[in-house]
Amino acid sequence: MTEDLTPAEAYAAARARNAEQATALAPFREMYDFGLDPFQIEACQALEAGKGVLVAAPTGSGKTIVGEFAVHLALRQGRKCFYTTPIKALSNQKYADLVKRYGHGKVGLLTGDNSVNGDAPIVVMTTEVLRNMLYAGSQALSGLGYVVMDEVHYLSDRFRGAVWEEVIIHLPESVTLVSLSATVSNAEEFGDWLDTVRGDTEVIVSESRPVPLWQHVLAGRRMYDLFEEETDHGGRGASRREVNPDLLRLARTENSRTYNPRDRRRGKMVREADRERERRQRSRIWTPGRPEVIERLDAEGLLPAITFIFSRAGCESAVQQCLYAGLRLNDDEGRARVREIVEERTAAIPTEDLHVLGYYEWLEALERGIAAHHAGMLPTFKEVVEELFVRGLVKAVFATETLALGINMPARSVVLEKLVKWNGEQHADITPGEYTQLTGRAGRRGIDVEGHAVVLWQRGMDPGHLAGLAGTRTYPLRSSFKPSYNMAVNLVDQFGRHRSRELLETSFAQFQADRSVVGISRQVQRNEEGLTGYREGMTCHLGDFEEYARLRRELKDRETELARQGAAQRRAQAAASLERLKPGDVIHVPTGKFAGLALVLDPGVPAGRTNGHRGFEHHDGPRPLVLTAERQVKRLASIDFPVPVEPLERMRIPRSFNPRSPQSRRDLASALRSKAGHINPERHRKQRSAAADDREIARLRTEIRAHPCHGCDEREDHARWAERYYRLQRDTKQLERRIEGRTNTIARTFDRIVALLTELDYLRGDEVTDNGKRLARLYGELDLLASECLREGVWEGLNPAELAACVSALVFEARQSDDAVAPKLPTGKAKAALGEMVRIWGRLDALEEEFRLHQTEGVGQREPDLGFAWAAYQWASDKGLDEVLREAEMPAGDFVRWCKQVIDVLGQIAAAAPKENSTVAKNARKAVDSLLRGVVAYSSVG
Repeated sequence: MTEDLTPAEAYAAARARNAEQATALAPFREMYDFGLDPFQIEACQALEAGKGVLVAAPTGSGKTIVGEFAVHLALRQGRKCFYTTPIKALSNQKYADLVKRYGHGKVGLLTGDNSVNGDAPIVVMTTEVLRNMLYAGSQALSGLGYVVMDEVHYLSDRFRGAVWEEVIIHLPESVTLVSLSATVSNAEEFGDWLDTVRGDTEVIVSESRPVPLWQHVLAGRRMYDLFEEETDHGGRGASRREVNPDLLRLARTENSRTYNPRDRRRGKMVREADRERERRQRSRIWTPGRPEVIERLDAEGLLPAITFIFSRAGCESAVQQCLYAGLRLNDDEGRARVREIVEERTAAIPTEDLHVLGYYEWLEALERGIAAHHAGMLPTFKEVVEELFVRGLVKAVFATETLALGINMPARSVVLEKLVKWNGEQHADITPGEYTQLTGRAGRRGIDVEGHAVVLWQRGMDPGHLAGLAGTRTYPLRSSFKPSYNMAVNLVDQFGRHRSRELLETSFAQFQADRSVVGISRQVQRNEEGLTGYREGMTCHLGDFEEYARLRRELKDRETELARQGAAQRRAQAAASLERLKPGDVIHVPTGKFAGLALVLDPGVPAGRTNGHRGFEHHDGPRPLVLTAERQVKRLASIDFPVPVEPLERMRIPRSFNPRSPQSRRDLASALRSKAGHINPERHRKQRSAAADDREIARLRTEIRAHPCHGCDEREDHARWAERYYRLQRDTKQLERRIEGRTNTIARTFDRIVALLTELDYLRGDEVTDNGKRLARLYGELDLLASECLREGVWEGLNPAELAACVSALVFEARQSDDAVAPKLPTGKAKAALGEMVRIWGRLDALEEEFRLHQTEGVGQREPDLGFAWAAYQWASDKGLDEVLREAEMPAGDFVRWCKQVIDVLGQIAAAAPKENSTVAKNARKAVDSLLRGVVAYSSVG
């Protein structure tokens, strides 16, 4: 080709090559044995040009190359780069990758568990660590040139998302931000915000997957393609795709053969035919079992595979099912290699703990190439599974959806058992975004030609719905940012109240709220144009029709109000009459299914408390239990009594009366008819309407009749236009209230938090008090509760194990919040301190209610959970792992995770506690040492 170039073109090409060689990107590209994709080159060039970048691309597409280029630039320029990740496992993984490239001396790691070479020019850390450094004004920030925020879409997370926005807002302007995100449908909006708060930011969106993805449904023995073969199966959404007609036909056939209970009337021959047809159908179509799925994938060369099961127990059960089925995916050489790696990685774990952790059963499954992966596993065990999977020594992993969140563990195939998962409150369909995240693991770049997503057939499956999940990119990034107490004192300390308020108004949450206001504002403008037209339509040549319409509307409103008052008065009179009833009263039920003579057995008005409220203020009024003249015992409602009811007679109810006995009911009903059957109830006289005597109504009617427009021939036409006018005006005012409610929402919440902290003497204007400075060091959901406990000396005099038990209540949250069993607690001082913590929380909760700070809005202090106190106490008291786990009834992974969170908060308390006349700081450090042993101390780094 170069021979065809003119001398001028050849010279220009040579200059371009020389210019490229002079860039930082050229030597960086040589570090990789594959070429960079266009989106990676574009992002790297933007970074080298001094711009920030937002890269949104599918899972497995190589976004981290851009983050690694930021590391390369920082080292080349003699500056620092912080590489942040949302989870510790990702930090550990990225640390290992960077150490392999740059060596231990240039790379550090800072997480809640590990601190390795924190002064290195490249430091990998969790996002919370960077947030805390920014608030503390850490010296480590000097010389910082680049911050990489991996998995930045985590800012949608309702529990931790605010941390990402805090970091983005508070990073010094001199720092270049590299944001790496999964493909989101509003990347441009997020980029616009980054441009606003961080300066020039390039948004680079890549829709194409590096490895094409095939979508399948496995039904019985057959694997169906989800989409027709001749269409674009490689990408997702590159062109219009049709659902496989064979799959649609299967769904129609399967759903039409669902058993119909009305067929029971058609006789035995029909039922036999149905059963035979069902047997034949089941022989062709069924949901394959887990071992069967793995065998099928193995036979078709589709392993390694990750099967997503939205349950920890389901993952463990799947492994057992594969073992019982005799599944073996490794040869003898693979088995030996697995055992060698596992024994090396678990050498530090004492033998007695291995038995408790189910090590030998776990190892047997690994040797066969099968494993589970979920949050309940010991972190070391999870890391071993990840390593073996990447090496190809584990070929079938059964995992919960947490594996999809960033861990570099791609597979050839991904299997979804169901399209429904438990979201913490109910079973709900997975979203297109979740489907994209899960199936994004399929297809290993540089290894697989294509990836495969396999959904197992389930009764009632709709292929159209599945195709919608597979073909829709509706994964919008939604801010979960809310101010917290700790955030408030740190902001006020650094910037003062006014500047802090302005900073919060630059959050992505407020940016999105303001953007949503734009659409509402446009609707208000359209409504105002419509109001002008309606006003013209109701113009009358005789006078001011707007005034006349107002009088008519006031009359209508007054009549409606009086009618409502009258109805409410009648209901109140009826309820009061029911409250006066006593057992033995004979009444006449005026209406409803049980109208007629009845004997009151129970007035239905519990004494003292009713439906949770004092007095008789329950929502549906008294509900008397009566015996009707037709021998029925029924609980009536206030709706059966539109008018007051008075007793007609009194009767004695025999002590032996049993409402469940037909004979008892018959005898008492007979006595009721004999006693009062001849009495005719007094008809309720209709009261005179309040409107007839109302002076306001009389005045309005007089003014209406005297108004010039009253005599207009087109009066009712004008009135119809006026009605439309006022209806649209009412709607417009509602929209304006919505605009007012969305504008400055974050700042208004901040104002309420500041007011509460001022009340508690954490703030005095722009001054942060000593109490506030203590709160500034406490990060966590219950930051204010922890600070109040320190202020009131609740933890003074506790030994380290007792302190660990109390601090556990600040971090622990039971997976099943509705568990009614009272948790086991340590006795003595610890129990008293835990009780005091709950009392302080109650006081804070009442104060938050007073200042209109509600947990439902993501602000405020939840009730401390005492469910981990006994386990933390036992472990800090040097009890054995077997005993602690057995009594806690908790998986090892959960136990380790909660212990590490307790350790993290104990470290904060040690830093925040008073240094004089206090034992808390010293005992907090001792408690950390007591907890940091055995399985909790096993570290994946160093």
